[in-house]
Amino acid sequence: MERCLAASGTGSSLDAAVALFHSLSDGTRLAIARRLAGGEARVADLVGELGLAQSTVSAHVACLRDCGLVVGRPQGRQVFYSLARPELLDLLAAAETLLAATGAAVALCPNYGTDATTNTEKEVPR
Repeated sequence: MERCLAASGTGSSLDAAVALFHSLSDGTRLAIARRLAGGEARVADLVGELGLAQSTVSAHVACLRDCGLVVGRPQGRQVFYSLARPELLDLLAAAETLLAATGAAVALCPNYGTDATTNTEKEVPR
């Protein structure tokens, strides 16, 4: 599995935005962020709720943490994760509003929609 990487050192705000949206582009990472919007959780909680392997959930939480979107609060032998910034709640809410406004248009997108191929070599029309 790929690890999240911060934007390249170009200093471009566009690069940072690309890194932000890339960090949320994976369905599991987005599900974790949405779950953490409701309150903190341990990896074990997320495993139970998402039905995924512990190693998978841990890797995705680490990606979100590396990107500065999630923070951990150690308590004894456990770590409770939460969203690092309340602005992420605003971004998730704005995404829900946009999806409601566009209806099925995003899901039908030939490049990124639910039926799009997962071939990363696919060229996107400009």
